[in-house]
Amino acid sequence: MFPQNIGLLKVIDNSNKMSIYQLSNNIIFPHPDFAEPDGLLAVGGDLSTKRLIAAYSMGIFPWYSEGQPILWWSPNPRMVLFPNKFIRHNNLLKTVKSNKFQISFDSMFEDVIESCSSVPRKGQDRDTWITEDMKNAYINLHKTGIAHSVEVSYKNQLVGGLYGLSIGKCFFGESMFHIVTDASKVALWHLVDRLLYWNFVLIDVQQETDHLRSMGAQSIDRKEFLHLLKDCLNKESIKGSWDLTTTINI
Repeated sequence: MFPQNIGLLKVIDNSNKMSIYQLSNNIIFPHPDFAEPDGLLAVGGDLSTKRLIAAYSMGIFPWYSEGQPILWWSPNPRMVLFPNKFIRHNNLLKTVKSNKFQISFDSMFEDVIESCSSVPRKGQDRDTWITEDMKNAYINLHKTGIAHSVEVSYKNQLVGGLYGLSIGKCFFGESMFHIVTDASKVALWHLVDRLLYWNFVLIDVQQETDHLRSMGAQSIDRKEFLHLLKDCLNKESIKGSWDLTTTINI
């Protein structure tokens, strides 16, 4: 039924009552419908640019901690943000309009990903899933013009930002950080503006958070997500640097 499963080894873990696929050196993934209830689909493989692009194009992403094998996920439901449904709260609008922050795109990608991995977050010590191998893999994606960052600076110091991948007309959000109040929200604001300008259909935020739900994100069934993703991938990608000299304020 799903030809992309050919050549994959299905590993059964009786102790945890689960079965996942062991990836080979070939860039092949099982269909997301075979994911476990928690979204875990496969283990192994590598973080090469080709494999990552193939994974994201199928609605699959890596997520694991240092010392673990690479784990591949496709959760159901899937949280997404439609750019035209982004909620522009009045207090955040005032912050954006104040020009307190300086905004840039793709100017400090490595600094953003490093900050996302190291800046403490409420309820956790650090984003342990952004391993050194993950950092290097996404830096390589950035160098190929597929991964992008939004930087928010205050008095010439990076105080917030986010990064993710752009394939077709879908932006796959990976992580965000802030060390000044609202800085990450301002980054998302400007990302949404840019994506609306370029007629993007979807922002994939992967997993549910109350923070993003308050800004308009919603959970949808995986089948609906994959249908939307397929439509996004049929549209032209905007590759290369997004380092633009102007931003759009609304």
